Amino acid sequence: MKIAILGGTPLSKTLGKKYIEAGINVVFGVSPEFDVEEPEWKSLNKFYHRLAPYESAIIQGEFILLCNENGDLPEIWVALKNSETDGKIIIDCTNGAFDTKTGFSNTSLIQKAAPKAKIFRAFNNLGVDYTELRKPESKVKTYFCGEDVPQKLRVRRLVEIIGMEAIDAGKSYSHSQLEDFRKKLTDRVFPLNLRGNDSSKILTA
Repeated sequence: MKIAILGGTPLSKTLGKKYIEAGINVVFGVSPEFDVEEPEWKSLNKFYHRLAPYESAIIQGEFILLCNENGDLPEIWVALKNSETDGKIIIDCTNGAFDTKTGFSNTSLIQKAAPKAKIFRAFNNLGVDYTELRKPESKVKTYFCGEDVPQKLRVRRLVEIIGMEAIDAGKSYSHSQLEDFRKKLTDRVFPLNLRGNDSSKILTA
């Protein structure tokens, strides 16, 4: 199994490290402008060449996790559309609200780019700036949702294999439900003395 994580965000790095520690192959898909010389990313890429263009990462991954900033979605959308995604499991980890101009959420747009892939959502309550600042006293909880197909069990296992508690939110959940859940978790995941202005940012359109 190989996981492709798209986006050069703290969430991408945090999840990627956890999956690598769990013994899973990981490739990170990044834009041509991404700073590959940033120390932590350079270390991740040093021996295994884990950083790749979006399309290359998509081709390699059985699971594709979108942990990107909202502004990077158009470029990722094109990469998904130009790649073979039939049968792949795509997980939208962003929390883009509905765009009033198009009427589509990030997840809906991803589905249009990859119509034959299985699309789920997970890790959305963490935010793209999420980094595990300290060892949590209890398991970090995260929602996952999507159609009730056999692949959904694999998504649950993907969450649980890195020590998180997976909460099945059904076929879908709203931005407001997610925001309420995030607020309940913020004080535990980001204590006041460690919390920065953007530490619990959730993407919006």
